[in-house]
Amino acid sequence: MRSDYPMEYYEFFISFNEGDYYTCHDLIEEIWMTDKQNLFLKGLLQMSVAIYHYEYGNVKGARKMFRRAQECFEPYPDVFWGLDTNELRTFVKNCLHILPEIDAVPYEKSKELPVLPDIYLYLQDDV
Repeated sequence: MRSDYPMEYYEFFISFNEGDYYTCHDLIEEIWMTDKQNLFLKGLLQMSVAIYHYEYGNVKGARKMFRRAQECFEPYPDVFWGLDTNELRTFVKNCLHILPEIDAVPYEKSKELPVLPDIYLYLQDDV
């Protein structure tokens, strides 16, 4: 397993698995800004933003970010940067399937939206 990931990447896992998607965005964006060719990182950033938008009722924004994340994950092998990309692709696909065909709901009603599937991110050995 790689041990040279940026510290923000490890912190991203903690924040993501705790459901702090706003912080996830900041952590991954910091890494991605130094390597903008890495679409995988951009996909993680957009996936985090999608979940954040959805939690606050912005369904249209969530749909847009999940679609972008899906495009970013597509060209990568089954394991990349220690993550199971098949699991990420499946998660995003399932989320897109669950999202209602609406633009938004007020924040006060966001808890009434369909629940997104659970996903927890863990580092694996690169293949």
